[in-house]
Amino acid sequence: MKNTSGKMLDAVVDSLFQFTDVPSLPSQKNFLPVEEIGEHVEVACNLGEIPADFTEGVFIRNGSNPLFGGLKAAVSIFGESHNIWVEGEGMLHAVYFKKDDDSGSWIISYKNRYVETETFKNETQRNKPAFLPAIEGDASAVTAAFILNTLRFGEVIKHMSNTNVFEHSGRFYSIAENCLPQEVDILTLETGCDWDVNGTWDRPFTSHPKKAPYSGELVMMGTDAWKPYYVLGVISADGKKVHKVDLKFKRSSFSHDIGVTEKYNVILDLPLTLDVKRLTLGGQIMKYVKEEYARIGVMPRYGDAESVKWFEVQANSTLHFLNCFEDDNQVIVRGCRALESVISDPDGSLNPYEWFHKGFKFSGDDHDSAEVGYLFTHLYEWRLNMLTGEVEERNLTGNEYSMDFPFINEHFTGLKHKYGYTQVIDSGASSLSGMAKFGSLAKLYLEESNPTYQEGRIKVEYHKFEENNFCSGSVFVPRNGGIKEDDGWIISFVHNEETDETQVHIIDAQNFEGEAIAKITLPQRVPYGFHGNFFPMPARRS
Repeated sequence: MKNTSGKMLDAVVDSLFQFTDVPSLPSQKNFLPVEEIGEHVEVACNLGEIPADFTEGVFIRNGSNPLFGGLKAAVSIFGESHNIWVEGEGMLHAVYFKKDDDSGSWIISYKNRYVETETFKNETQRNKPAFLPAIEGDASAVTAAFILNTLRFGEVIKHMSNTNVFEHSGRFYSIAENCLPQEVDILTLETGCDWDVNGTWDRPFTSHPKKAPYSGELVMMGTDAWKPYYVLGVISADGKKVHKVDLKFKRSSFSHDIGVTEKYNVILDLPLTLDVKRLTLGGQIMKYVKEEYARIGVMPRYGDAESVKWFEVQANSTLHFLNCFEDDNQVIVRGCRALESVISDPDGSLNPYEWFHKGFKFSGDDHDSAEVGYLFTHLYEWRLNMLTGEVEERNLTGNEYSMDFPFINEHFTGLKHKYGYTQVIDSGASSLSGMAKFGSLAKLYLEESNPTYQEGRIKVEYHKFEENNFCSGSVFVPRNGGIKEDDGWIISFVHNEETDETQVHIIDAQNFEGEAIAKITLPQRVPYGFHGNFFPMPARRS
């Protein structure tokens, strides 16, 4: 009966809905998908050389790579709904650095591969789009897609697994916000099973779990559109046990990141919400309402809902933490903060292209109006006093550039640190699809003894790429045996939009504004994507 009803629903969808290609703008060319390249392809260092003390390992980045040639729209009697760029299936792009045992020379290779989730397998077996776009479009079409996807597949949208790659207890996982992580063989990029932490975790899993300092515990959470809205978990260092607690949120607040310090977990409850009731009434499933409350919570590592100390803050959209740490009686939280959410749809007064254009319009350092530049993110700091409950907030970098996708030397996660790094959107360097392009990198000097820090603006250095070159997946790689926090390199995928060629650049973090010390041209372009990581070369598991 289940098989028969499934075939009937498929027939209904096939008769009522027509999938069409969503046209792309010239500025979106490198968001378009690529094919799997097959086996590892050896590549060469075209400019400079790989340092002798660089770490043998894997530089890997996840990103959206839509099936069937690109984004699709579903047209029906209900209207039209269509995909957005963040909805593409996950594809891993990996560059391997290994030394020849005899000569000591570097052997570098590249490989890419789709993350094969259950919904990926479903559509590839059908050899055609199956899931109806359910995030953006006419209200009735989005509602119909929501209902039909749930009836046919038990899911509103696909398991994209396209946002990040992380490691825990010697295993590697691909992840996106709406599903469990998928285990990945980091050497072959083959997809394994979903990771439900030995059957103890049965809900979404954040794209940004954090390793607690010293203990190796993995702190994560899952948000959902239904109660419980926010569940926090602490997974033991061996990956076998989990402390799981419902934080009893009053709304379904979409939270993309979580922070850790030595003793605490740091939690965001911001006014970007998932609201199924609003969807069924003909609205959007996700909405940013800046008039609603915003707060940051500080929770003991193994606390519960009652143990969280909440701090009211100015309304904002912060997707990514740079770092969190304790300083005497304060918890310091640093993240990339915007006035509006790029995920939220326009309020109706502007069409999406106008809304994104105004949101990414350069406003200058002395302009703090929400009329333009409201999607720009700036490095922001919240000082949370655990004794008095007071909050000090400030913009650390001004409004000259938009900074996001922050990262640090991960040895300092949850600890006091001197440096941070971000990707940077230069003025005018954004597509009209809401997918920004990062034309440079920033090094942030965060020492509180620095005079510029006391004056309200920290020192920032910039590594600027050549014109029409944009980066993604940037990450810090510590030097083997290095002592100083910034002793190491920044490694990044860099795409040239004139030649349609992608390279990997390696930048000396202590000579940040200088030229890249090595550039490696890849055998095919790498579309712009999300988060990267660098893992020391693992031993093959038995």
